[in-house]
Amino acid sequence: MKEKKIGLWEAVSIAVGTMIGAGIFSILGVGAQICHNNLYIAFILAAVVSLSVAYSYAKLGSVYVSNAGPIEFILRGIGDNAVTGTLSILMWFSYVISISLFAKAFGGYFLALFHIPVKPLYLAVVEVLIVSFFTVLNFFGSKAVGKAEFWIVLVKLAVLLSFVVLGIWSIKPEFLKPIVDPEGVISTFYAASVLFLTYMGFGLITNASENMENPKENVPKAIYISIMIVAVVYVSVAVVAVGNLGVEGLIRSKEYALAEAAKPFLGQIGFILVSIGALFSTSSAINATLYGGANVAYVLAKKGHLPKTFERKVWFNEPEGLYITAVLSIIFALFFDLNGISTLISFVFLIIYLFVIASHYRLLGEVEGNKLVILINFIVIFTVFITLVAYQWKTQKESFFTSFGVLLVSFVFEVAYRSVTKRKFIKREFKDKSLKKRIFGLIKI
Repeated sequence: MKEKKIGLWEAVSIAVGTMIGAGIFSILGVGAQICHNNLYIAFILAAVVSLSVAYSYAKLGSVYVSNAGPIEFILRGIGDNAVTGTLSILMWFSYVISISLFAKAFGGYFLALFHIPVKPLYLAVVEVLIVSFFTVLNFFGSKAVGKAEFWIVLVKLAVLLSFVVLGIWSIKPEFLKPIVDPEGVISTFYAASVLFLTYMGFGLITNASENMENPKENVPKAIYISIMIVAVVYVSVAVVAVGNLGVEGLIRSKEYALAEAAKPFLGQIGFILVSIGALFSTSSAINATLYGGANVAYVLAKKGHLPKTFERKVWFNEPEGLYITAVLSIIFALFFDLNGISTLISFVFLIIYLFVIASHYRLLGEVEGNKLVILINFIVIFTVFITLVAYQWKTQKESFFTSFGVLLVSFVFEVAYRSVTKRKFIKREFKDKSLKKRIFGLIKI
């Protein structure tokens, strides 16, 4: 029986379901704290930044097919070396930090929902318990949790749609007046450099391209359509949140900002509904990231290749990855605030994106693309990267030093690990060469 292929809108739904995840619940207050009234403008700028990266993902993803995602593109572009290995470690690390972000968001909404003061000790207890719960669940395996993901996404989207439709009528225009002085403009760019992480789920489309109908056309379409849909949702949510609660209100309730923003037009019922939606969303994100993304990324970082058969619960016979990932996630949740965690994730992904775009430029002989557009996109992402680093230096020096420390440690570890194991990535083509479907494997020599 011929395997049914994924259509365009199915691929779009995969990306939208991933992007409209815990991010919007977790860092809305962070964005408001950085750029105040200009929050919705920062989301628009973040969408533009995402499109700069999406151009290379769309072109590369329609040619190269691999569950390694961006690491496959980079391997094709710059070859097998310590830099590629370092970036694979950083990709795994990005999942570690993401879990800590979701755990911290879950804790904030959980405590607020049950009227428990959002104090560091209480927040820490909830963070440890929620990550531990999904770690144990992952160890024993649970098909029921996997099936529940679909319904969790529906609940999440229904909550956000209701929030926008019901809240748009009570907006106070003065809360949305843009801040156009130099400081306001700079802070908006700072916020965009952090908020763009909420758009990063579009990369999953490239991972599904092997099973898509007409990937050469549908991969680019799905990426662009999904980003535009998500941008509309994010901007709408930001407008309603700021327009109803005001910036000061969002900052005061940073850990559970979206729920607090529903109070002016829905009262306590709105607060409860949004909080429940946030708990669904953040728990779903922890589950999906720990079971799926971190699982794949850890094995990729350790072995340099992915198994042929994917089964999330066994961690590809590398069970220590589950515990290392969980423990590190808890550590970052405990010792960094939402803002610090958000900037760390953005820092890591911006580095990976820069190498993806550079790889696209080097692969123009095999992959379609406009050289000038690629160069402009590289400049845009590099500018965002410098903006983020400047923001870290100005407001979060511990995050600044942690970011570069992680980068340095990852590189040193990769060099040492590579010299000991003598591993080497090789390119292996599918039988159907005409489709240019390639995957890479590992040879130990």
